[in-house]
Amino acid sequence: MSNPTFHIRPAKVEDVDTILQLIIDLATYEKEPESVKATPQILRQNLFDTPYAHTLLAFDGTSEDPGEPIGMALYFFNYSTWTGRPGLYLEDLYVKPECRGKGIGKAFFGELGKIAQEKNCPRLDWSVLKWNQPSIDFYEKTLGAKAMSGWMGMRLEEQGIDNLRKFVDSSA
Repeated sequence: MSNPTFHIRPAKVEDVDTILQLIIDLATYEKEPESVKATPQILRQNLFDTPYAHTLLAFDGTSEDPGEPIGMALYFFNYSTWTGRPGLYLEDLYVKPECRGKGIGKAFFGELGKIAQEKNCPRLDWSVLKWNQPSIDFYEKTLGAKAMSGWMGMRLEEQGIDNLRKFVDSSA
């Protein structure tokens, strides 16, 4: 997607350092920079060697003269047993604060919508932090998204995943 002031394209393996910096910028914005464990090697492996996820990047220029990176949308595909079709899950969308309000978020969602349609995905899901009212307003008012109030996010991190072994080991 191209606009006179910015350009969006799929990430390439040589963009790994850029992706990592945008992840760090996002974590800093969300007040959790210490939570970033990704490295260039991990990103290369999981975005390109075995592509578990995909990234779109925005640059402050044209496709011929891309300029500086100003945002990213990192997504992956899930599966809905109810629809019997894949879904697209937006893991992270980040636009540098000084570049917000220029249509970059809308353009990212436009690209994600095209990808979802190409892959026959009836759903595009994502999460937003409850304190992030500017993003919530954008999602609801601009995109027409609906909050999933009937669902609560759940998570196990590495120690919790490791603890699951007891359910397998106990049957032996």
